[in-house]
Amino acid sequence: MFRMLGLAIAAVGAAHFVAPKAFEPVSVKAFPEDTEQWIYRNGATEVALGAAVAMRRTRKLGVLGLAVYGGWLGSRVLANR
Repeated sequence: MFRMLGLAIAAVGAAHFVAPKAFEPVSVKAFPEDTEQWIYRNGATEVALGAAVAMRRTRKLGVLGLAVYGGWLGSRVLANR
């Protein structure tokens, strides 16, 4: 289960590089300035976190990182309302 979740997160992260415009409507809410750069940064972060969640050895750290990342993104959206 966690392996598939991690791979799905990593795939969404990789999609940031393949189709960055698809992530612009969401990203602009959290990062109104320099949105394009943040799309790529977030994509790289999601690839790394997804890989960490997918691998048993790094899973706990990956899940923790995912929770922190999600909280940080949420705080960015709220701060830029």
